[in-house]
Amino acid sequence: MGKHDDIINLERPYDPIHQPMSLHNRAAQFAPFDALTGFCGRIWESSRLTENRIDLGEEQKLELNQKLNLLLERIKERPEATFSYFVPDKAKAGGTYRTVTGRVRKVDEYEEMVLLEDNTCIDFEDILTIGSELFAEDEYYE
Repeated sequence: MGKHDDIINLERPYDPIHQPMSLHNRAAQFAPFDALTGFCGRIWESSRLTENRIDLGEEQKLELNQKLNLLLERIKERPEATFSYFVPDKAKAGGTYRTVTGRVRKVDEYEEMVLLEDNTCIDFEDILTIGSELFAEDEYYE
């Protein structure tokens, strides 16, 4: 026999001054709370993986420059091109590589960026590769 078996099944005493608490309020007393506010978010952020930026060699930079110049020469045709480029992470070191295909609206040599028709802006320094049907026609790439 347990220590409190004699009182476990008794009814709750009635008190006209203190009404019984609602089940909702009783449950709220025992609801979990985040003692370390933001801790779960920080754990998730630290476990999120990023990639390092790939440093291009001089030969690769020269090839990209030639491709950008060809796109600039044919800009009135709104050539379609596929860009793989680095997007720096705003919260931590590194970033991700993205690939986007679209029609080139502008190659801005002063701002050093490419603007696509869908308003995607790509900095020259972030570009890893450029692909286009134009390059297959060009004498540099045959």
